[in-house]
Amino acid sequence: MDVASIRDYFTGLQDRIVSELEAADGLPFLRDAWDRPQGGGGISRLVEEGKLFERGGVNFSHVKGEQMPASATAHRPELAGRRWEAMGVSLVLHPRNPYCPTAHMNVRFFVAEKAAEAPVWWFGGGMDLTPYYGFEEDASHFHRTCRDTLAPFGADVHARYKKWCDDYFFLKHRNEARGVGGIFFDDLSDGGMGGETPFQRCFGLTQAVGNSFTTAYLPLVARRRDLPYGERERDFQAYRRGRYVEFNLVWDRGTLFGLQSGGRTESILMSLPPIVKWRYSWQPEAGSAEAKLYSDFLPPRDWL
Repeated sequence: MDVASIRDYFTGLQDRIVSELEAADGLPFLRDAWDRPQGGGGISRLVEEGKLFERGGVNFSHVKGEQMPASATAHRPELAGRRWEAMGVSLVLHPRNPYCPTAHMNVRFFVAEKAAEAPVWWFGGGMDLTPYYGFEEDASHFHRTCRDTLAPFGADVHARYKKWCDDYFFLKHRNEARGVGGIFFDDLSDGGMGGETPFQRCFGLTQAVGNSFTTAYLPLVARRRDLPYGERERDFQAYRRGRYVEFNLVWDRGTLFGLQSGGRTESILMSLPPIVKWRYSWQPEAGSAEAKLYSDFLPPRDWL
């Protein structure tokens, strides 16, 4: 387990992704380095009111603690009381044009240690797409890229991680998906069939996911960023962004972990969109493009 190499990869990934996003947007991202009093720190990279992104953020964090927060031990109670160390890159991009989808990507590493016992480590991450107006070719491209990224790691890996994503990014209180999915994995520490160590395989898979994000996402915004739109489309975008907020604040384990572990609130909540609306018991007009999002895109399906 080489923690230094993981950190070097994550910081390099943040730099590479930000460079590509700056080229797409045309504005530079703010750089905000921060320290965490309880241990560790991070670097937040952010653009607001950009030419493409109404808000976009790419965070690197490397934080440490003496006691595991409740969100981390809820599904791993045997780790309660251990020292821990977590690092990763997390990004959320909210374009201004409603025809451009919101996107999320996260890759992370976690280790929990206790005296006289072997460290317990795992990787996690994934990426998912949240359109407001659906385009089948866009969803297919995103899912094909995810499939091709995971193909070297096993014939069944993509199918499992796609289902995991569909199940995870689901608003139980709304009985609907957040978007069209992608891939999601957590607690990854198992070996493969290629003779590499479990650490080598899991780190390699995590790197593959991080490296493929811009290939999956940037072609979609390039297609849609210049499509004309009006107040109707912006209004629906703001309404659907409310679902994004609800998921992140109610269900997302990463948000809960960050807040419970004393993380930097400004960086944790950077994922939230800048303009959001809620309405009471709103329903889309039958046969409309807005209704099609609910009927044709949000229900989980095979996009390949």
